[in-house]
Amino acid sequence: MTAQPPISGLQPYSMLLYRGPIHPEFFSIAGRRQTTHPDFDFETWVFPGGHVIRFEHATTTLCEVVTDDVTDLPDRGLVTTMPCSGERDFEEIFGDRITFVTSIQTETLSDHLYLSTYQEMLEHGEDPACLMTTWQTDNNHPSLSLVEFQRYSDQVHVQAYHLRGDGLMVLRTQSILQAGVEEEED
Repeated sequence: MTAQPPISGLQPYSMLLYRGPIHPEFFSIAGRRQTTHPDFDFETWVFPGGHVIRFEHATTTLCEVVTDDVTDLPDRGLVTTMPCSGERDFEEIFGDRITFVTSIQTETLSDHLYLSTYQEMLEHGEDPACLMTTWQTDNNHPSLSLVEFQRYSDQVHVQAYHLRGDGLMVLRTQSILQAGVEEEED
């Protein structure tokens, strides 16, 4: 377990979407998983307090980054940045017909409810399909980040959970990346 700086509420978390790859040197990666398919390549990283997902189809690469520290991340290739407070949805089609859909939900829980949610996610993270890292905040509250995904013939579904003990916060993102989507004609 590593130490993570305290967080005050939900505002510091952001979801960034890049059109192009992002270098792993920007993150303290605790887990990594990769899969290839005839139509696309997919990779996900988890680190304390965040995750990265990379989806590559034909000549287009998309990277989703969820983190509480955007200060040193590059601007090159950045498509959008969304604060991770409340509930948000985003959908867009990119380049060679890649559809990206994401939903972001955050909650601040009571201490008791946070600890039971943490325990439930800790047990869920033991599943081999999950990437998970845990750490203690400065005030000794347990925290975790977990990413899991399902690969289908033309798409990947990704669920990520970030639980921060110092703010009793749960951040959940659900993203779908789909290759080869036919563009609608007018």
